Amino acid sequence: MRSLLTASLLIVVFAGAAFAQTTVEWSPELQVKLKTTGAPRVSPDGKRVVYTVTNAVMAPDKSEYVTQIWMATIDGKTKPNGAQSDLPRSVQLTFGDKSSANPKWSPDGNWIAFTSNRKDNKNNIYLLNLNGGEAEPLTDVKTGVTNFAWSPDGRSIAFRMADAKSEEEEKNDKAKNDFRWVDENFKMSRLYVISLQKDANGKRDPRKLTSENYNVDDFDWAPDGLRIVFGHTKSPVANEWTTSDVSIVEVANGKVTSLTKTPAAESSPVFSPDGKSIAVLVSDNPPRWAQSGVIQIFPAGGGAPKSVAASYDGQPGIAGWSADSKRIYFGEPKGTGTQLYVVDVAGNRIEEIKATQAVYGAMSLNLSGTMVGFTRQTSDSPGDVFVASTADFAPIQITRVNGDVKLPALGRTEVVRWKSKDGKEIEGLLTYPVGYQAGQRVPLILNVHGGPAGVFQQTFIGGRGVYPLATFAARGYAILRPNPRGSSGYGTDFRRANVKDWGMGDYQDLMTGVDHVIAMGVADPNRLGVMGWSYGGFMTSWIVTQTKRFKAASAGAPVTNLMSFNGTADIP
Repeated sequence: MRSLLTASLLIVVFAGAAFAQTTVEWSPELQVKLKTTGAPRVSPDGKRVVYTVTNAVMAPDKSEYVTQIWMATIDGKTKPNGAQSDLPRSVQLTFGDKSSANPKWSPDGNWIAFTSNRKDNKNNIYLLNLNGGEAEPLTDVKTGVTNFAWSPDGRSIAFRMADAKSEEEEKNDKAKNDFRWVDENFKMSRLYVISLQKDANGKRDPRKLTSENYNVDDFDWAPDGLRIVFGHTKSPVANEWTTSDVSIVEVANGKVTSLTKTPAAESSPVFSPDGKSIAVLVSDNPPRWAQSGVIQIFPAGGGAPKSVAASYDGQPGIAGWSADSKRIYFGEPKGTGTQLYVVDVAGNRIEEIKATQAVYGAMSLNLSGTMVGFTRQTSDSPGDVFVASTADFAPIQITRVNGDVKLPALGRTEVVRWKSKDGKEIEGLLTYPVGYQAGQRVPLILNVHGGPAGVFQQTFIGGRGVYPLATFAARGYAILRPNPRGSSGYGTDFRRANVKDWGMGDYQDLMTGVDHVIAMGVADPNRLGVMGWSYGGFMTSWIVTQTKRFKAASAGAPVTNLMSFNGTADIP
């Protein structure tokens, strides 16, 4: 979901050594240092999975996150959700002080392609032969590769890259004349293709496929390797997402044909394995920032689409097709978790996939459509890599990347519900202080999320975030994270229930939530604080003008003047 403002906050800067085996209590330093996982992708034969692990590197001369690629062998005998000793053996594939990310399998499963900024701090594509050898650079570009995909025959790779700077811009950069006109002379992203086979001169030169005056976004190869379907917008400016359309380019000659071009925003196209259909995510018509969309199935040769039944939250994220082209898998927010679904295309039915209640991410199907990789986390367990067969979806845990750290005790988190002033039911997450005893009244922090169409989910409270929740709980605070009207995860009507009503119904949702926690006997009404980021910063700023019940407030990246915001932001 797009946020009013996007920002990240590094709360504490520190120079730290490696983890000790024990830690006294939670701290912002510990939360920043915990490892995270991502990009799990299962091999075409379903026997291996690659994924990324990100570490915080903090030294006197460096403060950054570095990502490296790992691989595990999937053992069918591995116990689902097993203990550390039951996990498959993983090996690290990439090393160094520069990041390597976005690993993708070749169709034959013998190679991994990935992006790395190890040269000139610009992302290029590298190839790694899993039968042995060092990673070899495939591209050497000036501006950096943002995404790529293997061709079905494994002989070439398509990738997306922004236009290079002009000679005058390069000259200005060297002279430190680095002022910029906002939203002028921006760089379009184009689609390219490069062969893995070197030419007679021992070179690999990329070939540009799109030259039209638009910005290429997501793309996908046709199974025959002759065409690529791609989404594109009028420009890379944030506000232009509403102009997204979908076209098809012929790889041999660069001929582009429009697949769909309407006032709605069409994006995220994915070819079916039989090559006959293309699934596309289509927004409302006209598009709205409090988004709602459906999956539409287009004939690959052109023609009228078929709309799939509407999903619960109207925000399906397409993960892929089944191998027989009869089903589509997707995930989207549902309440404080994530729900995975499968669409029966012929019957136009959506079914929930039965899975452990958690927050799932980075869901992707392997090329054969037999296995799915994903990350999974809960309020009290960090995000780790899992895989599952699409036949039964019984998750097998692959990693426990923070298993070498004895984590301190966490404050317990539970889902709470209450009625707002107008009777609307509101849901949120209440985290108790570490060691909380029933009947204690403790200081309460009201935390408001951004968006406003964001959502508080049951993500690991000890992980990185705008605020160090586990640390607050360790210091004796309870934290209430409501999902007021306007939030995602509760359907389109709920997500749009605060349109033209900021500070009114949503304010009552927040205040009645605080009242509820006081009535539970948990919150001390004389020790209340409020904080939030982006839209949460707006609500924090609003709240302190409406009531004096809060003793402290912290407004992060707040909008404090809606009139100037409407006239100057890139989100109208």
